[in-house]
Amino acid sequence: LFMAEAGELDAPYVITWEGSVMDETLSGDGYWMGLGEDPETGRQITSLEWLDRLAPGAAAVIAIGTCATWGGIPAAKGNPTNAMGVMDHLGKDYRSAFGVPVVNVPGCSPIGDNYLETAAAVLLFLNGLAPLPEFDELGRPAWLFGETVHRHCPRAGYYEEGVFAEAYGDKECLVELGCWGPVVQCNIGERGIVDGHGGCMQMGGICIGCTMPGFPDKFSPFFEAPPGSMVSSTTSRVVGSFIRRMREVSKSDKNMSARWEDDAPSGWARSRTGPRGAVKIVHRFYSKYQHSKESYN
Repeated sequence: LFMAEAGELDAPYVITWEGSVMDETLSGDGYWMGLGEDPETGRQITSLEWLDRLAPGAAAVIAIGTCATWGGIPAAKGNPTNAMGVMDHLGKDYRSAFGVPVVNVPGCSPIGDNYLETAAAVLLFLNGLAPLPEFDELGRPAWLFGETVHRHCPRAGYYEEGVFAEAYGDKECLVELGCWGPVVQCNIGERGIVDGHGGCMQMGGICIGCTMPGFPDKFSPFFEAPPGSMVSSTTSRVVGSFIRRMREVSKSDKNMSARWEDDAPSGWARSRTGPRGAVKIVHRFYSKYQHSKESYN
């Protein structure tokens, strides 16, 4: 660290910061977080002091985890440290020695692959081997945090059809049990937490918004339905119930071979009759429409 500050390293350096930035003016006679001592005086050097000394000369500053990016749990209402994220401390106008604003990879805990992928992309840019990838307005890797949890959730299909879990352990959508997935930007649904495995919804849990700047205050109390979920879930129930019934009609038709007129010759179930009445009319209309656009050369 001393060599980096003095410019004695033989290559540019990158700061990777984990943990909230604490306001040391509020620490009294002690310190909130320290890293090493001054070799001449023996004085404890705070982590905040190191950040201030090294950030101007850094090739890039990467904040990893929600505490480092937005302040996280230590920055929750009522905290005694005035904790904040690196971006808040360094300010909007901060640019690294290579002209890069603070890069943020949130998550509590962050997905390791997200950090490695982001760090690799930044390092390739710093070495002139690739262009700087796209980041959103909050410094998050756009290709990782551009979508909501809900869009890639394995339970999203139930939401679309208006079917919601009533208790933990149910397989349906968890929105009414407190899941914030529809508004949270995170890629855990498709990436998993470790080596592509696990993840909140995959393991039966809800999304509590841990990657977002408003976490935890704006997402609490946990395990209670979000305030806006009543409107969206009610709408989903009304529209989804119709969609679900129409899909059942289509599914029953597609589960009948063209050879089967009225009954499927399967010994695994009771006699399975084909469509009758209005459903049969719907099937015929659908089939006629389906093939109406066919063209033959």
